[in-house]
Amino acid sequence: MGMSGIQIFKLLPRTNCKDCGYPTCLAFAMQIAAGKEELAKCPHVAEDAKAKLAEDSAPPIRTVVLGAGDNQVKAGGEMVLFRHEKTFFNPTGLGVLLKDDNADEVNEGKLKRIMDLQYIRVGLNLRSELAAVKSTSGDAGKFKALVQMAMDKSDAALILMASDPAVMEAGIEVAKARKPMVYAMDNLDKMAELAKAASLPLAIKGENLEDTAEKAKKLKAAGFNDLVLDTGARTVRQLLDDNINVRRQALMAKNRDLGFPTIALPCEMTDDLMEETLIAGLMIPKYAGYVILSDLQGESLFPLLLERLNIYTDPQRPMKTEQGIYELNNPGPESPVLITCNFSLTYFIVSGELEACRVPCYLLVLDTDGLSVLTAWAAGKFVGDAVGPFVKKCGIEEKVTRKHLILPGATAVISGDVEEELGSDWEVKIGPREAAHLPAFLKQNYT
Repeated sequence: MGMSGIQIFKLLPRTNCKDCGYPTCLAFAMQIAAGKEELAKCPHVAEDAKAKLAEDSAPPIRTVVLGAGDNQVKAGGEMVLFRHEKTFFNPTGLGVLLKDDNADEVNEGKLKRIMDLQYIRVGLNLRSELAAVKSTSGDAGKFKALVQMAMDKSDAALILMASDPAVMEAGIEVAKARKPMVYAMDNLDKMAELAKAASLPLAIKGENLEDTAEKAKKLKAAGFNDLVLDTGARTVRQLLDDNINVRRQALMAKNRDLGFPTIALPCEMTDDLMEETLIAGLMIPKYAGYVILSDLQGESLFPLLLERLNIYTDPQRPMKTEQGIYELNNPGPESPVLITCNFSLTYFIVSGELEACRVPCYLLVLDTDGLSVLTAWAAGKFVGDAVGPFVKKCGIEEKVTRKHLILPGATAVISGDVEEELGSDWEVKIGPREAAHLPAFLKQNYT
């Protein structure tokens, strides 16, 4: 775990020179311990102190990165067992298994679904990121061709799975630029040599947790740092136990031999995609770095993406939508204008109802620091002297000739203040209290 503020303070010059921007070295040390500052801001710290701090404060779970460019997939780097203690940082990578003895159209369909099954939510693109390419034929040519197909038809980060080092070498030759993971199904020593030569992360599979730890210890001593662990568990109970034990050993027992992310393969545990989905849903919070499914279907992938979003969202920070003007159903100058807060859940509920009713309208989203409408009103962030100036300055007046502003029904009390701020050019109306009643309200008054 990280060093305490006092431990960090002892490594600093303790001159209180203020060059770091803080009044004392102790104040600066406390900020470093809280993860809010970097030691580099102190220009006078000794090199040996930098080295010691880097070693002692490194995350107990090493961060491993697959992929290149915009589609890098990070795993590890976690500091806590439970997200309410701090937060989880690197979302579980979700992927699909490709086999080189499958028909081309089967693998092409899976790759197409990687690219097609993408969902925009709270301003984020939710999608699967991985393709695990497995040699089941033992033919280097077939494996190489499938890796090339995955490169050509998707932007997925790749996991190369093979038992034969010659087959693996053929795959690495094609995919090296995308920085794939080498998953050693067998011949660990040879696979490790290939991974090291290409500077690629290495996944190791043990017979059990103890065997996996021993292999990791051996490789770590040989200079391998970017490791991913597969404990060999292929039952739900054992996989869950192993994932929890790996995390506990790394965080609580400070066992560096197990301080690496794990990979779970529900695709090897059942032939039922929905059962795979349930297993994956269990592994996302407990604590898989990568999860590989046999296929991707919207009805199974979308719930996993939402679960992952919820688990890896900082629980201490509300999810916010960007402030601005949102055009729904191709509005024109005669369309009504509605306003709401920028709490993401509120925005998506309101915008969803407005889109479904197909009445052209403008939706203004006011920055309330991610608070819901009533909470924002109580905090003084959704009141007349906030709403009025925002409407005047946001640019909506240039888009509409019929200036009707519809307030959420729960904030009717601010209507007078809003009218005073906007002046006689605008007519302020009170909408329904529930978003579900917006379609009927708009159809009755604006169609």
